[in-house]
Amino acid sequence: MANTIIMEHPLIKHKIGMIRRREVGSKDFRQMIREISMLMCYEATRNLPLADIEIETPICRTTVQEIRGKKLAVVPILRAGLGMVDGMLEMIPAAKVGHIGMFRDETTHEPHEYYFKMPQDIEQRDIFVVDPMLATGGSAVAAINMIKKRGAQKITFMCIIAAPEGLEVLRKAHPDVDIYIGALDEKLNEDKYIVPGLGDAGDRIFGTK
Repeated sequence: MANTIIMEHPLIKHKIGMIRRREVGSKDFRQMIREISMLMCYEATRNLPLADIEIETPICRTTVQEIRGKKLAVVPILRAGLGMVDGMLEMIPAAKVGHIGMFRDETTHEPHEYYFKMPQDIEQRDIFVVDPMLATGGSAVAAINMIKKRGAQKITFMCIIAAPEGLEVLRKAHPDVDIYIGALDEKLNEDKYIVPGLGDAGDRIFGTK
């Protein structure tokens, strides 16, 4: 069984509290999403394997540790997931980036794919699927299904806000996927928005309605 980790770092809690505020504009919202993503990436990559490497410093030869041969990829679920990519790449700049385009049917609330583009060697990479919100879980489950069909073996899902309903759906569908959550909220409302949540993350990142 994979792990579900809910962030307890004070900086993450503080910044999530800030982005929940109605009055925060798109510029500050985007910046804090980026910062939260960096902090969460730090936690989610904690167990990457290391290898001893011999190097020359300005003083002498010594042995240091570097990440051992891991190929990583960041895959945002469009469009809101784009807000988390820059923060992830600040921490792991050598990672490749894939994209999955999903939209939610306003009547059925079911996800529909409209775009899918991955690195060619996806089956050799550790994949980090990112989306600020895990609401019903439908988009996350569908995205991970598509990635697994292309041969990916190690997948981690990262979100900033999650509803218990979405978390349950994702864990049941993909028990092998580690899940990192910034904050686990109370519930979904009748319109399938997270409560208390922060509204529509995509609209707030991009300044749209």
